[in-house]
Amino acid sequence: MHGLIARTLQCFLQDTYGHPAWQDITTAAIFEAGDFEAMLDYDTRTVEGVLDAAVAHLDKPRDAMLEDIGTYLITHPHNEGLRRLMRYGGVDFIDFLHSLEDLPGRAQLAVSDLVLPELELSDSSPGQFLLSCLRSQREMPGFGHVLVGVLRAMADDYGALVTLDHRGVLDGAEIIDITVVEASFSEGRAFELGAVLPPRQVVS
Repeated sequence: MHGLIARTLQCFLQDTYGHPAWQDITTAAIFEAGDFEAMLDYDTRTVEGVLDAAVAHLDKPRDAMLEDIGTYLITHPHNEGLRRLMRYGGVDFIDFLHSLEDLPGRAQLAVSDLVLPELELSDSSPGQFLLSCLRSQREMPGFGHVLVGVLRAMADDYGALVTLDHRGVLDGAEIIDITVVEASFSEGRAFELGAVLPPRQVVS
């Protein structure tokens, strides 16, 4: 597993629950290194062991913790750069949904060796979507639950009223049901696509 994914788990646990909790978790997981390095690769079993230890130590369901990681990726001040990158996906939440299939490619533009599960979006009726995370169970277990947290945070960011339901796994793909009840439900967070340029000076 890419070290950036493992490091994200560490940062989430430290920022949310504190350094003492992280130390207790690494001890329980017998993770002797103590820290993940973003530029290294790790055995998936090592990262999963730390996640399992966190679930046990914090007495929190695994799926709920994964969703919290997704929310953290968008809402925590340390991740403002990622939040801005995601907002470039569209002017509203529905535009953003249609940009999700390009997300793995955009991620590789930023980190060339980071491979995310392939995404497929389909719409059965206006405002009703199905998002499939292909081969996620093999390549990145639980990615769909992280994505639910990301989607929930992005809906709030855009000011959209949305319901989300992780339907489970079908043929190795995690399926997320998305219903956009109202695309412009509230004002949302401030965001500008372009940089604000200073006013031009008039030379006399």
